[in-house]
Amino acid sequence: MPVQPIPPPFEHLGQRPFSFYPPILNLDHNEWLFLQATWSEILVANTKSGEEIWISRRFVGDISRIDEPVMILGLTKELEYKMGQVLPALRRVIEIPRAVNEGPHPVASGRQPKESAPVVGIRLEASPESRIGKMIAAVVVVGVVGCFALVNVFRGSHDGSRISYSPVVQSELGLSSRDDYFSIVRKLGPPAADHWRSEKGELQYRILSYPQQGLSVILMGSDRSKARYIGALDRDWRPVDAVSLPGGGTTASMLKSLQRF
Repeated sequence: MPVQPIPPPFEHLGQRPFSFYPPILNLDHNEWLFLQATWSEILVANTKSGEEIWISRRFVGDISRIDEPVMILGLTKELEYKMGQVLPALRRVIEIPRAVNEGPHPVASGRQPKESAPVVGIRLEASPESRIGKMIAAVVVVGVVGCFALVNVFRGSHDGSRISYSPVVQSELGLSSRDDYFSIVRKLGPPAADHWRSEKGELQYRILSYPQQGLSVILMGSDRSKARYIGALDRDWRPVDAVSLPGGGTTASMLKSLQRF
């Protein structure tokens, strides 16, 4: 006479929540509390809905020895909840298409079909994730190629070979050879820095720095009281404005010869 299996020690569950594995179908929340047990059934309650259901002991397996992250109570069969009862789940069997080198499947009556149906090759379409990955890779490649193209086009901007400098027209600064320090300050405002450079036997020149405009305004004269505007230099110490000389030239060459300090 067969011996009945020893039932799992459900008293060890106590009030600790546990989960069924595999989960019971048609129930969204898989967390339960043990309530009571008989020789043939156990009663459990869902922690979310509070619904109580009876499960036959023949479907209940072992209790996991490890309860992290959650204790597991195994089921010997896949169950489903239907009309207030827990029953073995019934799944419809769908015939899998035969492989090319596989023989014909026997029909339910045991007879072999006279002719096997032709096997049509199935081409698996790429999943949306793979298509998105390919699109991202294409965008990255196009971006890298575009960056190299831009670097080649604007490479000359680093060495100045492609940069063109437009001189500042005197009318934009509103300065002329008649302007001294005080008239320049009235027109452009006080400079951020004011330096004199003078040596014996040479003309003295004065540098007024306007970093916001990117300009250094130059005044020159035989002495400081007679220094007048002769032009302006940019941040790279290149002439952007010059005044006309009586002989027909300009002070541009004089500005280029000035030392930066």
